Amino acid sequence: MILSNVELHRALDDGRLVIDPEPGPRFPTIDEPDCPYDTHSVDLRLAPEISVPGPGQFAYDLTQPGRIADTIARNSDTYTLSEAQPYVLEPGRFVLGRTLERISLPINTKESTCLAARIEGKSSRARFGLLIHFTAPTVHPGFEGSLTLEMINLGPAKFCLIPHMRIAQLIVEEVRGIPRKNESEFQGQSTPAGH
Repeated sequence: MILSNVELHRALDDGRLVIDPEPGPRFPTIDEPDCPYDTHSVDLRLAPEISVPGPGQFAYDLTQPGRIADTIARNSDTYTLSEAQPYVLEPGRFVLGRTLERISLPINTKESTCLAARIEGKSSRARFGLLIHFTAPTVHPGFEGSLTLEMINLGPAKFCLIPHMRIAQLIVEEVRGIPRKNESEFQGQSTPAGH
């Protein structure tokens, strides 16, 4: 079951879903007409730090031991964005970003359900050829951290990545039953690479 905006607010109030900082306003007003809550999703913003993988005379071999985040960090440059100095994403170029917001989906073992989520792109960005988080959108129950965004420009023109721009949407779902703990290596991540 996908949570509506009403149920998203209830989950935030109950602590079943934590988004920090919490997007606002919850409802459009005359003073703040731009509400991040759609009928069944909430918009998330781009954090100022991105990782840009560099070309190399190597091939990624994920069968080798080691953390994925370390491999990415070793082979990427990190940039800090500002409104005055956005990152201009060239056509065909791939970068890693992350959400400004940290997401937490706590598991309460005294309950019979918990929450999971999906991070998805936004149609308003896709219409210019920008793909946001184009694979593995699942945010598992028990996850806590910012969400990494795999971004590629498939459009014919450059696209400006500006910090704090609305970049993706979170869709929250109810999970029946409490899962066994099985944390990913990206638990608690706070960088685009996954550290």
